[in-house]
Amino acid sequence: MTGYIVRRLLQAIPVLLGTTFLIYFMVFAMPGDPIVALFGDKTPPPQVIEALREKYHLDQPFIVQYFLFLGGIFRGDFGTSFSGEPVSEILARTFPVTLQLAVIAVFFEMVAGITVGLVSGLRKGGIFDASALVVSLILISLPIFVIAFVCQWLFGIQLGWFRATVGAGAPLQDLILPAIVLATISFAQIVRLTRASVIDTDGQDFVRTAASKGLSRSRIVPVHILRNSLIPVVTYLAVDFGVLMVGATVTEGIFNVPGVGNTLYQAIIRGEGPTVVSFVTVMVLIYLVVNLLVDLLYAVLDPRIRYAK
Repeated sequence: MTGYIVRRLLQAIPVLLGTTFLIYFMVFAMPGDPIVALFGDKTPPPQVIEALREKYHLDQPFIVQYFLFLGGIFRGDFGTSFSGEPVSEILARTFPVTLQLAVIAVFFEMVAGITVGLVSGLRKGGIFDASALVVSLILISLPIFVIAFVCQWLFGIQLGWFRATVGAGAPLQDLILPAIVLATISFAQIVRLTRASVIDTDGQDFVRTAASKGLSRSRIVPVHILRNSLIPVVTYLAVDFGVLMVGATVTEGIFNVPGVGNTLYQAIIRGEGPTVVSFVTVMVLIYLVVNLLVDLLYAVLDPRIRYAK
């Protein structure tokens, strides 16, 4: 297992270098001057432009800019935004909010999705199964912004169960509604994925063998069926966690959540290159770490999996 972890960490190095290079290239090597665009319709003095270009190393060749950025990342320095605020401070302010939002969303879709999918798979062809499939199909078909606006209007404005908008400094409970909205599509996918996996596992020989040995259904379902059915679900949840961390832009915008997605969108609109590059780099690191942890979790879920040399 130790050798596998070392190999995965070594494999992550070229992935990190390649992705950060592409991100930096797409942001800074494109036509146009981000410093000039920063002033909008105004025309700043040439001395100001040159000073800002030198401050952000934009006067250097592209490859030099990239290695300066990469060196700062390894030192924990994510640079400074064009507004003068360190990107690390922006991350420290927004990342915990999005992390809380993503954790609540993953918890909801994991508990509700696996439970509904398990019951649906065990009762294949029944009323519950048909209802779950219809609801999941509807949720998958609806765009996320439609679900967000409907939930905001119904539960936030009409019923008053939640605040319609979150805003800065909002308590944790105000993130419940946007988290549920964020989890709806993934919840539907997990229901269908768990259902299909449970149906497939329930028909395997080892399940029939366990039943023939006299094991009760209450023992077979959690130990033999559910445990072996969770491998594809865990894979999906791992990828989805990274997607939620990055892809919460629409939900955070509608509910005015001051998180990573909303801040990243605003940075793109304003042309804040350092903020965009640093934010996406952090998301890449999260993807790499989560995927490694999930691969290690496979051995816990399925004893047949061994990471041999």
